[in-house]
Amino acid sequence: MHRGDIRVAWAFVLGLWFAIIFVALATWDLAPAGTARLILLGAGAVILLFNTAAIMAMLRHYREDRDFIYGLDITFLDQARGARK
Repeated sequence: MHRGDIRVAWAFVLGLWFAIIFVALATWDLAPAGTARLILLGAGAVILLFNTAAIMAMLRHYREDRDFIYGLDITFLDQARGARK
């Protein structure tokens, strides 16, 4: 479960990077001047930086609390399986 969650989190980070880069390239000619383009690029870079750092911090906390988080999931899955029988 933990590995799957890590893969999904990194897929979201990668998707965000591709989306921001795509939007920057697709809208480059719509920006009115060089200053506006720099502001938009800076804002996109800040979004990428903070979201990537936040997901990395989340994964670090998941690693620290892995036994507690996934232990509860496994316990509840076992209880649900037992209730069906």
